[in-house]
Amino acid sequence: MIERPPSPALLALEARVRDDLARIAHPARTWMPTRTSPDGRPMHDVVIVGAGQGGLAIAHALRREQVTNIVVIDRAPAGGEGVWVQYARMPTLRSPKEFTGPDLGLPSLTYQSWHEATYGAESWATLGRIPKQDWNAYLAWYRRVLDLPVRNDTALTGFAPLPGGGLCLTVTTPAGTEQLLTRKLVLATGQDGMGRWWMPDFIEALPERFRATCDADIDFTALKGKTVAVLGQGASAADNAATALEAGAESVHMFVRRPELQRVQPYLWLTFAGFLRHIGEMPDDWRWRFMRHILSLRESFPQETYDRMCRHANFTIHRGAGWTGADVGGDRVRITTTKGPFEADFLICGTGIDIDLARRPELASIAAHVATWGDRYSPPPDEAEPRLARFPYHAPDGAFVERVPGTAPHLADIHDFTIATTMSFGPFGCSINAMNIAVPKLVSGITRGLFASDLTHHWHDLQSFAGTVFEPRAVDRGE
Repeated sequence: MIERPPSPALLALEARVRDDLARIAHPARTWMPTRTSPDGRPMHDVVIVGAGQGGLAIAHALRREQVTNIVVIDRAPAGGEGVWVQYARMPTLRSPKEFTGPDLGLPSLTYQSWHEATYGAESWATLGRIPKQDWNAYLAWYRRVLDLPVRNDTALTGFAPLPGGGLCLTVTTPAGTEQLLTRKLVLATGQDGMGRWWMPDFIEALPERFRATCDADIDFTALKGKTVAVLGQGASAADNAATALEAGAESVHMFVRRPELQRVQPYLWLTFAGFLRHIGEMPDDWRWRFMRHILSLRESFPQETYDRMCRHANFTIHRGAGWTGADVGGDRVRITTTKGPFEADFLICGTGIDIDLARRPELASIAAHVATWGDRYSPPPDEAEPRLARFPYHAPDGAFVERVPGTAPHLADIHDFTIATTMSFGPFGCSINAMNIAVPKLVSGITRGLFASDLTHHWHDLQSFAGTVFEPRAVDRGE
């Protein structure tokens, strides 16, 4: 992440953040015992994988709970740009600017406070939506001002349970492979952390030079003068269509399966405390019903994105035109759609995420052991949805649950904070609008697990406690 040099106003804000944190640092007592593995190696209490907005906020929340023996690892290089300026191809965030998130309720740590210190209060007052580069810079500032323990260039490649509890993580760094030991593991690995960006099989079978998913490192300059076909009408599909148009594509065609564009944004509806805080506590049938409906609507794009595409005369939307097949003919792709054939030079699939732990090498050891919604709940036939049945079924603290009890007890120490939690908790991981509720809920579950496993230690600590609160005086006439 690239951060601009701090201005006097920003330095003053940073002093305010530190003062605010000192004022609310209660309880401030350290309470975590030092743990080592059976062979004497030191252990972290928590390792967080992913230094995006979720991973950073979780680290901040853990330290506020006096869980300080933690580390955040991220495969990206130090100082590298975050996903907001890698494959997030919209100019602004889609969330309203008033939504708060990583601040976790601390006013001086909000994006608004950073923006006003950087650009002035008038700039905030006239701002429509938050520019993605500014959100990226805000997260870099957030990481620095909180002095969060992040290790870049460090990728998780696998893990295994330790005798007596905890996990041994295998990570790769520029210096080679090493092991990190931890009592708890948090996977804050973003949109595709539990699967992959998906495309239809007949598109994936084409040579790579003809197709890509929305997250790919697409060379848009190479699409100048080309015909580009985009599958899907979600926000990411629209962002890629607009980027191709702005890069000089001869024409861009968006193909939508539905007869009409989806204009409702369900995540605006669900952003209220009752849903965000409690949907994960509801019976399975209600959780399934709500989230199946919400996910069937997909994430619509905002007005600014629609206008960004439609200002180009060479942009066309094909409604009711799903793709059913494709093959290569010379230097072009022939697509079969429900409205007839179409030819294009390049295809971009904005068809979403497929949850499939087995496709993640770092999760290979647990993929077969993690319970899914399909394992735990059978919906009525008219509500069945195989794609959603593959989502993991989570414990209340975000941990994975064993498919067969007793076969993988270490899953209770692996906590998910990705989009794969959606069926269990609604917008839990990856969502700015839920972060003020989701992060404390996750962290509360982690600290509960740590405390429960240390009950014997805390019992002995209580019995030996000698913290007297007064000294006897001469007037004490006790017998």
